[in-house]
Amino acid sequence: MSIVTKAIVNADAEARYLSPGELDRIKSFVTTGQRRLRIAQALTDSRERLVKQAGDQLFQKRPDIVSPGGNAYGEELTATCLRDLDYYLRLITYGVVSGDVTPIEEIGVVGVREMYKSLGTPVDAVAEGVRAMKNAATSMMSGEDAAEAGSYFDYLIGAMQ
Repeated sequence: MSIVTKAIVNADAEARYLSPGELDRIKSFVTTGQRRLRIAQALTDSRERLVKQAGDQLFQKRPDIVSPGGNAYGEELTATCLRDLDYYLRLITYGVVSGDVTPIEEIGVVGVREMYKSLGTPVDAVAEGVRAMKNAATSMMSGEDAAEAGSYFDYLIGAMQ
């Protein structure tokens, strides 16, 4: 849910006008909209490279997951691992565009540890893959854009741990 939607829902629930603080937050949200869209576009345009680079780094750092018996052993399971990284990158773009972690939380984080645990997938390895993706993504951005995007990656990584 975006800052605008949250402010309106909260104000309406209390049958009041938007407060000066809420209006300031909305103004900031609108003012930074171009930057958030630019970041989301850069992540989207680079998604294949980012996912591949993150996967390569993850598999080098954690050879156990691509070795026989590992959760990413073989073409099919490796593709599944990369698909998951792509999924998380997509969720991060949703967060960036909305200026809020709610889409990441509601769509991708609720139950993630339990799901991976039930599959026997080491959640720390998934978080490591997201961390590698963050490093690849932020290295291609300016300092301000990298900080903005990095905060959404950090939120997701923290939620997985």
